[in-house]
Amino acid sequence: MTLTPVDNFYPVVPAGGSGTRLWPLSRRNRPKFLFPLGGEDVSLLQSTVRRLLPLAGPDRLLVVTGAAHVAAVRDQLPDLPAANLLAEPSPRNSGPAIALAAALAHSRNPDAVTGSFAADHLIADVPGFHQVVRTAAEVAGTGLLVTIGLTPTRAETGYGYIQTGEPLGIGAARAVARFKEKPDLATARDYVSSGDYLWNAGMFVWRADALLAEVRRLLPDLYEGVTAIAAAYAGEDGPQVHGQVWPTLPAVSIDIGIMEGAAARGQVGCVPGDFGWTDVGDWDTLGGVLPADGTGTVALDVEGLLALDSSDCVVAGSGRSVVLLGVRDLVVVDGGDVVFVCPRDRAQDVGAVVQALRDAGRGDLL
Repeated sequence: MTLTPVDNFYPVVPAGGSGTRLWPLSRRNRPKFLFPLGGEDVSLLQSTVRRLLPLAGPDRLLVVTGAAHVAAVRDQLPDLPAANLLAEPSPRNSGPAIALAAALAHSRNPDAVTGSFAADHLIADVPGFHQVVRTAAEVAGTGLLVTIGLTPTRAETGYGYIQTGEPLGIGAARAVARFKEKPDLATARDYVSSGDYLWNAGMFVWRADALLAEVRRLLPDLYEGVTAIAAAYAGEDGPQVHGQVWPTLPAVSIDIGIMEGAAARGQVGCVPGDFGWTDVGDWDTLGGVLPADGTGTVALDVEGLLALDSSDCVVAGSGRSVVLLGVRDLVVVDGGDVVFVCPRDRAQDVGAVVQALRDAGRGDLL
């Protein structure tokens, strides 16, 4: 069945990141969204774009990425119009990237509804995802900023949470009382048992003018900057204006800079979803997504894996053979120029390794 695109919908795919959580496979210059890590023959970025295209079409899909990744993104998305690939001159967090995309969409269509969907998420139930996005776009039509919350399946300490309020009368949409930072385990258990909290997956839908109004109210410098860049974008001086203005924008996340303040004013709604979402955030999570062998071990790009009396490991390579003997629940990554080993239950601590390498001046490994 062919899907009908959502009216005036402009999906935005922020494709950034520093390559920390899946180091050493993912690096500064080859972030994880460029790799086929979802058990498919396409990259995470390509998979994200593939599921968004039925909702909008390539002429309305926008991708925001770092200047260093533009060529790789263009190679992976050859049908994306050149004007829809926005290059960040330098990292400024998600706020400027998403606000600029909204300003650009609004300049093209005053009735634009934009949605932000990270390039490195996996979705198992794509039709279910499409339905939730359609509902979110309907709620956004009322002028609310909308976040898509995921029904929690466990007491997860690695995600932020959304505390929901009263029903909004559109599908399962509810008001958002407040956003909560990543909790400790006891608090996470309380959240899940209450039934009032959803995982914050960082997926948003809003009318572009409604978002820009909140940006103007909460972060006027950001508003002035992104609207100036958007106004100049298609002209001859567009690149110059972009390059000059971008470094002056506040480096702030969309959650902290906009959504928390908007929620406090009752301007945020939430549509709950249960469509098999996975944030490929660390090696342990990746090991739960990719197909495993009979011992529970996952192998990614390993020429030959010999595992003796070993089980439940995640092994990634650079093409060379890997041999395991008598080990369990390990992450083993051959990065070509470095080998990384850790217990699977320490996979979320990889950022500390990256910081230690940075402190030691080992930029060659980052």
